[in-house]
Amino acid sequence: MSSVSKHTPLHSVHLESGAKMVDFGGWDMPVSYGSQLEEHHAVRQDAGMFDVSHMLNVDVQGDDALAYLRRLLANDAAKLTVPGKALYSCMLNAEGGVIDDLIVYFFSADAWRLVVNAGTADKDVAWMQEVASAEKFNVSISPRRDLAMVAVQGPNAREKLWAVRPAWKAATQDLTPFTGAFVGDDTLVARTGYTGEDGFEVVLPAAQVEAFWRDLAENGVRPCGLGARDTLRLEAGMNLYGQEMDEQVNPLVSGLAWTVSLKDADRRFIGRDALESAQVDRGLIGVKLLERGVMRGHMKVRAAQGEGELTSGSMSPTMGVSIGMARVPLGVQPGDALQVEIRGKWLPAEAVKMPFVRNGKIIA
Repeated sequence: MSSVSKHTPLHSVHLESGAKMVDFGGWDMPVSYGSQLEEHHAVRQDAGMFDVSHMLNVDVQGDDALAYLRRLLANDAAKLTVPGKALYSCMLNAEGGVIDDLIVYFFSADAWRLVVNAGTADKDVAWMQEVASAEKFNVSISPRRDLAMVAVQGPNAREKLWAVRPAWKAATQDLTPFTGAFVGDDTLVARTGYTGEDGFEVVLPAAQVEAFWRDLAENGVRPCGLGARDTLRLEAGMNLYGQEMDEQVNPLVSGLAWTVSLKDADRRFIGRDALESAQVDRGLIGVKLLERGVMRGHMKVRAAQGEGELTSGSMSPTMGVSIGMARVPLGVQPGDALQVEIRGKWLPAEAVKMPFVRNGKIIA
């Protein structure tokens, strides 16, 4: 028996489109609609769209909202002062491990929104409520399963979205990265994404998402599945929860030190004490395989400084070689020679600075 029990509001459209469906965090999701490779290239060269309605929008409201988020998150929500502005953060446990990575939006002093991962959504909400209750913050925490979410990504993504929703252009054409704007009741358009390309992530009422998706498809925006989403985010050097980090791994060894704000010594966010006393002896680096083969997560990596492990790996459709991320001893630098164990053989590889690809261009 399948354990898949959850469907997004676009589920019937995916089936109608002949998508290959897989279980992803308890959700029945499209992995591809035919050619994962073509979907990947559509996003790099034109425009593609992803159903990301399995992710959860959580509204945090109340007089203590800012104080609560400054305690809850490793990044500092006080950096956000312009309505619609967002930042990326990890939510840590007391040991400094990553409960989840998320985006937090500021709308007003007492109105905020977190967007959390699908597979961790239930434990995230439980943790958020536990912290609010235990520390007596005056906040309400509201999971918004009445909303759907579509990522429209690629060099032509914004123009193609405006072609089908011209009324949204005025409010969204001047948005800078990591900023969103409401274009109607409960419809938020944000200049964010998980692909290394420009575009928008659109949160809208679930009842409206099917018409929106069909309009985009008719205007040449290609439906894309989780397979292309993974190769795109890997080329963009973006972490995936459960691979680059989890509850046993802190952000300092996951290439996410930049998301941890330690400037305000009085802000004792959950996990701060553990991070300040952590012995950091490893870091995350990009890896490019120099021979034929495909790297995968958990394969061993050797450097002059010692052994490490791949956290993610795949064939890069843009580069035509296998790329990955690896947690390796500190001191490994871009350009250093590495070896990766694939099927019992140690193959030559090179340490590279991430991202591998950005805005359609190979830079690694």
